[in-house]
Amino acid sequence: MSDVDATWIVLLALGFGFGLGALVVHLGGVAASRGHRALQLANESIPDGIADVVGALESAGVVVDASNTVLRASDSAMTLGLVAERALANAELMELVQDARASGQAEERMVELRRSRFDESQVRHLSARAAPIGARFILLLAEDRTEEIRLEGVRRDFVANVSHELKTPIGAVTLLADAIDAASDDPERVRAFAQRLMVEAARLGALTQELIDLSRVQDDDPLDDPERIEVERVVERAVDAVRVAAEAKRIRISTRVADAPSVLGDEAMLVMALQNLVSNAVQYSPDGSHVGVGVRMSDDLVEVSVTDKGVGIAPGDAQRVFERFYRVDPARSRVTGGTGLGLSITKHIAVSHGGEVQLWSRLGQGSTFTLRLPVAQPEAQGAA
Repeated sequence: MSDVDATWIVLLALGFGFGLGALVVHLGGVAASRGHRALQLANESIPDGIADVVGALESAGVVVDASNTVLRASDSAMTLGLVAERALANAELMELVQDARASGQAEERMVELRRSRFDESQVRHLSARAAPIGARFILLLAEDRTEEIRLEGVRRDFVANVSHELKTPIGAVTLLADAIDAASDDPERVRAFAQRLMVEAARLGALTQELIDLSRVQDDDPLDDPERIEVERVVERAVDAVRVAAEAKRIRISTRVADAPSVLGDEAMLVMALQNLVSNAVQYSPDGSHVGVGVRMSDDLVEVSVTDKGVGIAPGDAQRVFERFYRVDPARSRVTGGTGLGLSITKHIAVSHGGEVQLWSRLGQGSTFTLRLPVAQPEAQGAA
């Protein structure tokens, strides 16, 4: 091989080496540029003000990026369990975010959020809205509507129950009026129908009065302007209101109220609450039996217990007797004139006075309802 050929080979090799090096440098530069751009995108901050707004929200607020990573979440969002390990924890919310990203505009829907995988009743109902912020971010807002939906259901049930309860005595009054008219030439039948008409009219009147009472105790807060009330006087008034009904069944009512303290609230309401308990004890006790009303102290609470020797209440019913219109034995309630509102009213009055109502019962042995109320603090003594 000549010296000229060798020189050309060396030059070609050097040229190839320089070209390869330049290519490597160029590719490295491209890679570095792309990496820098990716880092910029990854570190791109949330638009000014959005982070502060999300942090200040009382409702649930979440900001996610293009990869659906949670960048910011309000305290309410964390409390509701919307976020887990920087990701949305609910599939429906994730779908809502994807829909908003795909459409480029705000999307809304109601979402059910299950709080426990073991208890299907633990469900929160959320009104959720997702909206794009710029080209990369999605703002998700959620309002907890669970209590609103529950109250709406209670309202519907209440209206339906009232309609049903009113329909029965009104229908009976109509039929009895027609029967009296048809039997106008038979005095005995007219008297029988008239007596039954009076029973249904009394039942209708009792239901109307208890609806009025329920409305009043729900509207008034007895602790807004409370008065000091002697528990002994509340017991006396409640028992006196039921004494005639008790004597008709030869039921003896005994009271034990020595050294009863005072409480704060509305006396008429507390008399109504206790009267409902004593009245129920009389209604559901056998003739010739005994009902006891006792008062005792338990720490800073006064407990007024009403005990009967009636048929008792099954454990499954004990959890529901304080619901509006719930009656353990509807057939017997029709005979006794029960409306299913008395215990509901009593519970509401107890709660509004800062107390509660407890129930102990065994089938065949009777029941004890206990009204528990905070004791009023001693009045300050004037200076000597």
